[in-house]
Amino acid sequence: MTFRAAPPEVINATVLIADDEPSMRLLVRATIESDQYQVLEASDGDEAWAMIKEYIPSVVLLDVQMPGRTGLEVLAMIRSEPSLAATRVIMLTAKALKADVELGMTAGADLYLTKPFSPLDLPTRVDDALGRWRSALPAGSLVRPTA
Repeated sequence: MTFRAAPPEVINATVLIADDEPSMRLLVRATIESDQYQVLEASDGDEAWAMIKEYIPSVVLLDVQMPGRTGLEVLAMIRSEPSLAATRVIMLTAKALKADVELGMTAGADLYLTKPFSPLDLPTRVDDALGRWRSALPAGSLVRPTA
């Protein structure tokens, strides 16, 4: 008797929304939610960092002004951790001055979007970031054989 291996399981991407405003998290979730990835939520910078360490998300949508660690502090922590090198960070914030944008991009954000944002544009931006996340992973790492 021969056994065939089970088909490989594709590892789904994870998106973390980190914002202290529940209504903003709800809007972003409703805008981007898809069967293609798991969506998680954090209500402050400390919770965001704990979830990032636990889940190693593919993309983080990060507000700048949050209780606990700020979005920029969380971004710096992501960029200093080698295991998070493939994680893409989209700043999604009301901090819209040119100096704010430059600070976010210099700190390592992949994209800086200001509120209010276009609900029609956000899913495309997340999909683009997920494409860059997938291309940054080592070959073969998106497929995990099943036991």
